Amino acid sequence: MSQIQVKIENENTLTFNAGTSVSKILSESGIKADIIGAKIGERIVDLQYEVNEDSEIEFIKNGSDDALFFIRHTSAHVMAEAVQKLFPGTKVTIGPVIENGFYYDFDYPKGFTEDDLELIEKEMNRIIEEKKPLIRNSIKRSEAIKTFDGLGENFKVEIINDLPEDEDITLYDQGGWFDLCRGPHAPNTGYIKAFKLLSVAGAYWRGRETNPMLQRIYGTAFQNRKDLKTYLQRLQEAKKRDHRRLGIDLDLFSIQDDIGSGLVLWHPKGSRIRRIIEDLWRTEHDRFGYDILFTPHIAKLDLWKTSGHLDYYKENMYSSMEVDNTDYQIKPMTCPFHIMIYKTKVRSYRDLPLRWAEIGTVYRHERSGVLHGLLRVRGFSQDDAHIFCTPDQIEQEVLSVLDLTILILKIFGFDDYEVYLSTRPEKYVGDVQNWEHATDALRSALEKRDLKYEIDKGGGAFYGPKIDLKIKDVLGRSWQCSTVQVDFNLPERFNISFVGDDNTRHTPIMIHRAIFGSFERFFGILIEHYGGAFPFWLSPVQVKIATISEEHIEYGQKVFNILKENNIRVEKDFRNEKLGLKVREAQLQKIPYLLVLGSKEAEEELVSPRMLGGKNLQSMKIDEFLKHIEKENSAYTWREVEANSENT
Repeated sequence: MSQIQVKIENENTLTFNAGTSVSKILSESGIKADIIGAKIGERIVDLQYEVNEDSEIEFIKNGSDDALFFIRHTSAHVMAEAVQKLFPGTKVTIGPVIENGFYYDFDYPKGFTEDDLELIEKEMNRIIEEKKPLIRNSIKRSEAIKTFDGLGENFKVEIINDLPEDEDITLYDQGGWFDLCRGPHAPNTGYIKAFKLLSVAGAYWRGRETNPMLQRIYGTAFQNRKDLKTYLQRLQEAKKRDHRRLGIDLDLFSIQDDIGSGLVLWHPKGSRIRRIIEDLWRTEHDRFGYDILFTPHIAKLDLWKTSGHLDYYKENMYSSMEVDNTDYQIKPMTCPFHIMIYKTKVRSYRDLPLRWAEIGTVYRHERSGVLHGLLRVRGFSQDDAHIFCTPDQIEQEVLSVLDLTILILKIFGFDDYEVYLSTRPEKYVGDVQNWEHATDALRSALEKRDLKYEIDKGGGAFYGPKIDLKIKDVLGRSWQCSTVQVDFNLPERFNISFVGDDNTRHTPIMIHRAIFGSFERFFGILIEHYGGAFPFWLSPVQVKIATISEEHIEYGQKVFNILKENNIRVEKDFRNEKLGLKVREAQLQKIPYLLVLGSKEAEEELVSPRMLGGKNLQSMKIDEFLKHIEKENSAYTWREVEANSENT
């Protein structure tokens, strides 16, 4: 039997027979900690994994962040066992670990209820208390198919048939119940200390609408009950901030069946916020040297053939339409239009870089199962931009993009990011030298701006490397928004060029760039980040005027007119209703200031401001109030005001 060398925790190297388990290696390593699994290279494995080649091994302690994967994966299997015991005839499909938890898809036509989740949790607790060992078994493909076919598990048979011929078929058995699985898992079910089943949703098998609809049960698990409690509290807060509910409550937007799924109607208040965002976006793009473009919503189908979208993106495009015996396509992206503008004349190296930006509405055929409020829609407006430059200009242009991105995101209250640099994938276009040059330029720009980043090896698009920036909201959730992508593909497909200083033609580099990603998605994130209570400068209604009685309406109208003249977004509530009702409604609408006007205010020409949250300010003259809110009304100083609000 051949022997292998295993380096333990970057220290001692031990010799073992090929096929030795991680558990055996651990026992001979002298490490006494509570170990749940290991890392071998980039792969996470459990204690039953057999090592067959020279390796470096790093053990994973139970209780560490990496241990959560084992616990959550095992929780999914425990849930599946509980479901099949409680609901005979239910078929299992897949049960992966996801961010913050796990899910399992079941073929159960009746559908699960909230009461069912409680029953499943009780059965899971029984399985956990038994501390059932999870045993890994390798079997032949034919035997696996025969086994699952005999159980009527047709989804598992389909999965096995789709696996590569040379892939090992492994099962995990926990005391008689077993499932097809690569692993890894905790040594036994008793490692699960704190879990909760969260919800049930429909999900198409393999995400295709033509496939059967399954029942997906979501759950989560943590190392201890304290962490679980903290997470569940955060989920409750997230529910309160759900942009779909707040969008209705605050009258910001709607998505209606009569219009179509994934198509957004911006209501007046939501539109006010969008206009503010767009105005700021245009102002900053002017300062950073961009020209603003406008392009059509449709183009001839041949344009999308040239761009390659019909080859690589057709499933996300709507069907073409015939106009004057010619096929046209509604646009999924703006890139080809900007390239066609570039092609309208000969460009010189002296013209570059060209920075072109557009708020362009695009349409993509997203599956109905993935649509989610404003966060995943079918029609949306991208804050799209394309930069045409020489290879030597890439780094400087990326630096400028990072500066603009960080500035705009900070204005909206986001200054905590996760940054990823995605490198060349296995399948790519362009030559390696260009890839390395562009990747080095992106890396250098990140380092010059002191942005910590992770390498997403092989995660770049086929046409070039990219930087992805995920913002973190007030609940610590990450959202993918900003991206910078270098493109070697489209300039060549459209045969665009510039005349260099050597009087010969060269192919420019094209940089795709978005800051928000889309206005719809970014707006949804903003609603949840602020919980609907937007900062004063961004609030759709900044001030509401509430009169105590009808005799104060004349003065209320005067105050209203003064605020309007000073560009304050103001509403009036002159109804013959109790003041308490007016105050409560203003609070529910999350209006930053309510001005209460009674006899004293009318006689002395004062206003009595009440801030959102219930804090009352001293009565003041209207001019004083305008000075009070002056800084808050600027997008560039509101955070300074927020920091000093306790001293107001």
